[in-house]
Amino acid sequence: MKNPEVVMIGLGYIGLPTAALIAQGGAYVHGVDINQNVVDTINRGEIHIVEPDLGKAVSEAVAKGFLMADTKPVLANTYIIVVPTPFKAKNEPDISFVQAATTAILPLLKENDLYIIESTSPVGTTEKMMDFIYQSRPELKNKLHIAYCPERVLPGNVMYELVHNDRVIGGINDKSTEMAVAFYAKYVKGELHKTNARTAEMCKLVENSSRDVQIAFANELSLICDKADINVWELINLANKHPRVSILQPGCGVGGHCIAVDPYFIVSDYPMESKIIGTAREVNNYKSFWCAEKVQNTKLQFELTHGRKPKIALMGLAFKPDIDDLRESPAKYIAQRVLQNANNEEHYIVEPNIKEHNVFKLTDYKDAYAKADIVVFLVNHKEFKTLEKNNDKVILDFSGTMKK
Repeated sequence: MKNPEVVMIGLGYIGLPTAALIAQGGAYVHGVDINQNVVDTINRGEIHIVEPDLGKAVSEAVAKGFLMADTKPVLANTYIIVVPTPFKAKNEPDISFVQAATTAILPLLKENDLYIIESTSPVGTTEKMMDFIYQSRPELKNKLHIAYCPERVLPGNVMYELVHNDRVIGGINDKSTEMAVAFYAKYVKGELHKTNARTAEMCKLVENSSRDVQIAFANELSLICDKADINVWELINLANKHPRVSILQPGCGVGGHCIAVDPYFIVSDYPMESKIIGTAREVNNYKSFWCAEKVQNTKLQFELTHGRKPKIALMGLAFKPDIDDLRESPAKYIAQRVLQNANNEEHYIVEPNIKEHNVFKLTDYKDAYAKADIVVFLVNHKEFKTLEKNNDKVILDFSGTMKK
């Protein structure tokens, strides 16, 4: 492989597809990940995550020599940071991974290099990294191009949306913005919207917070409808016949590394101002707890009615339909909570998008459905939609799988 033009630090659900896309465009990409197994997998032309079209893109890029992976960065012209930004105690965002990635490339940076953060970050992170870089490399002050460009893709359609979705790009100055826009213009067909770094950082947080609030409304409706003995799916369908109403579908909570997490970046920094955003987080978290309690109560009622312990199928662990991503998954939380309260019942855990799990023993979805007395639909996977409703079973449908 020739000297790389781009170093991509972080080869997860966003970093690897982005690296593959850039490599497909004919640029030499050096991917970096701290997990040696991930590095070895990619260098074999294989992938460690489930994402349509990604396997082919990585295989071709590696075979042609445009993509390779390693645990350490090398000299390049463009450095893109796509690492996790988890939380400390009390939902305070942790940018230590971003800083660690920046530290790793500090000795490699040179005049006119482009440094881009894509990781979801608190407002002001790009400026903090700029100060960090210039404190360590004062000779480079005002000689680098530094920008923030958040991803806004949907798992399951990442390769398409990386190309066709609009992007918001904010630099620490106008020149940095222009340089970042010129870089993304090589690979992105969507419109590239210019702004400053702080606005771009907030834009990412606001997009997902808006979704969280909308989902919280639907989840709150489901709680109300359960108490009022109203079919929430029918109610929402009817309400959405209004020309200016568009209510989302409820679920068992909110998961993933975006919608379930990003609002806390705002709430943490602006606690007095973010009343609706903070309350939406509480509602969506509570919905998962409520679902787990509903399973527990249904299990006890079954035992009282039938004089025996029920067999329970928990259908789905991913945070959304038809993917293998379990990050922040409410379904996984519910399954864990149900198993913690187990009292010698037989449980079948189902997740058709993964082969095995280090905690849960997985069961085929058809077998689980056939054997269970209580079937709990946690995720609306496409496989589950093929199951015929069985009136002999107790169905708890938190995902709308059986609403037909």
